[in-house]
Amino acid sequence: MIAQPPDTPAKAARVLVLDDEPQILRALRVVLREAGFEVVPAQTAAEALDRAAVRPPEAAIVDLVLPDGDGVEVTRRLREWSEMPILVLSAVGDEEQKVRALEAGADDYITKPFGSRELVARLQAALRRARGGEEPRLSVDGLEVDLAARAVRRDGHDVHLTPIEFDLLRVLVRNRGRLLTHRSLLSEVWGPEFVDDIQPLRTHIARLRAKIEPEGPVPRYIVTDPGVGYRFAL
Repeated sequence: MIAQPPDTPAKAARVLVLDDEPQILRALRVVLREAGFEVVPAQTAAEALDRAAVRPPEAAIVDLVLPDGDGVEVTRRLREWSEMPILVLSAVGDEEQKVRALEAGADDYITKPFGSRELVARLQAALRRARGGEEPRLSVDGLEVDLAARAVRRDGHDVHLTPIEFDLLRVLVRNRGRLLTHRSLLSEVWGPEFVDDIQPLRTHIARLRAKIEPEGPVPRYIVTDPGVGYRFAL
C-alpha cells in the first residue's frame, strides 16, 4: 500500500504592512503573525511599492501619513495593477481623509488606536470577499437574507422590502464588514448620476433599519460612519 502524504496546511496569506512608526509596525507584525498571516513589513511608500512589485501580496495594510508620501497615493498606485484588499490605517480621523482613501481604492479604513481583534476580523472579511467567499445566503442574530431568492426574514417572520431597500441591503451584505461611502452606494443602487444626492440614501437606510434592526438605540446590522457612509457589521 502506498503511504498517503500528510495533509498540507493552508498557505498563510501574505500581507504587506506599511507604517513608519516602528512600534506600530512591530505590534502589527505580532498581531498578524499570531493570526496566521505572513507579514511583509515596510516603513516608506517606496519600500512598500518595491516589495509589492517583486512579490505581490494578497492584501495590504497601509498607514496614511508617511515620510515620503501618503497612504492614499500608495493605495492608488497599488490599485493600478492589483485588486488585492487594501486597509488604510491612520490616526487621522477626519471624514475627508477617509473618503479620499476609499475613493482611491481602499477596501476599508481603521483608525488608530485600533483593537487587534477588529483589525484581524476586517482583514479576514476583506480576503473572503476577494476570494469570492461571500455566500448568497446570510444568517446572523435572527436576520436571514437570501440574495438569490430576494427574501428576508427577521426572527422567523418575512420582511417585505421595497426594490430599493433590498438593493441597498444586497450591496451592504455582499460587502459585509466593508465601509461603503455614500457615493459608492448611490452609484451602485441609483446610478452614477445620483452620487451627490445623499438625502434619499439616508431616508431609505432609515426605512430599511426600521424593518430589519432589533429594537434598541444602536443599530446592530447597518452601522454608520458619520459623514462617510455605511457598513454591514461583521
